[in-house]
Amino acid sequence: MGLAWRHWLEYVAFRLVVCFIECLPSRTAARCAENLAAFVHSLVPRPWTRYDVAADNLRKAFGDELTRAELDRIIYRMWAHLFRTVVEVVQSPRKLHLSSYRRLVEFHGIELTNEALLSGRRVLLLGGHFGNWEIGIALMGLWGFPMGVVAREMDNPLLDHWFRRYREFYGHRQMFKRGGYDDMLKLLQRGGSLALLGDQDAGPRGLFVDFFARPASTFKSIALLSLEYDAPIIVGCAIRQDDNFDDRTWSKFALWCDEVIDPRRLTSNDPVREITQRYTAALERLIRRAPEQYFWLHRRWKSEPQKRAALRKAG
Repeated sequence: MGLAWRHWLEYVAFRLVVCFIECLPSRTAARCAENLAAFVHSLVPRPWTRYDVAADNLRKAFGDELTRAELDRIIYRMWAHLFRTVVEVVQSPRKLHLSSYRRLVEFHGIELTNEALLSGRRVLLLGGHFGNWEIGIALMGLWGFPMGVVAREMDNPLLDHWFRRYREFYGHRQMFKRGGYDDMLKLLQRGGSLALLGDQDAGPRGLFVDFFARPASTFKSIALLSLEYDAPIIVGCAIRQDDNFDDRTWSKFALWCDEVIDPRRLTSNDPVREITQRYTAALERLIRRAPEQYFWLHRRWKSEPQKRAALRKAG
């Protein structure tokens, strides 16, 4: 299928924004992201920004822990985080490299990560739409651990090509979430590793495990891959820290490894459920550290367990 004119218009607009961001000092780019977040949060009609979806998700996750003002602030900070993430993705090829990352990244749980990465086994690097997930994956490439990066194919092939080149800049190989399962298997069979996100709704046929104390449909394929290929799952993220542009020239991140799930060290008679629940719980613990850096616009609890859905329809 040929490219539509809208694809070219979207791509030209995107590249103009990219060029503008590349020219900006980091402090100015961060300020622009904050101002754009304030505009979207305060002036754009809320149905367009899915404000009610984010608010509903936050109430489901935190219940009465949040006041209305706190909930509103998290949603505003979420937008600021998303725009900052775009800025960092654009600027990282010239800001994040082997000679600079030690000034920009602090590590938590590095011993667990090193044990898995240096074990000689395949690994699954698992994160969510939390923190700057692209930066976390880029760091793995910098350290000499190239992976197959599983991502959704974008509707615009020109934009998809740009993001593919970005990920491959750090030595990774992009694989499509849909239609790329065979490529993932081939990579694992050759001893390669995968980086993927595991925090989206898996539909009515997914495995329901607790996420913020609520049943959430979750992909069990991650657990199945871990078991079949004897691949430890590293659950981690890159959380942006408070800005201090006086003593450095870019964002600073805390790289967290919350847990490594080793398929050789399981304790239950249902290994798929144990792995799925453990990595979901690990993602929850990470999100609680900085809830404003999570993508609350996705309907994580969209699907319901069949019994509950049947009771709700009957009622």
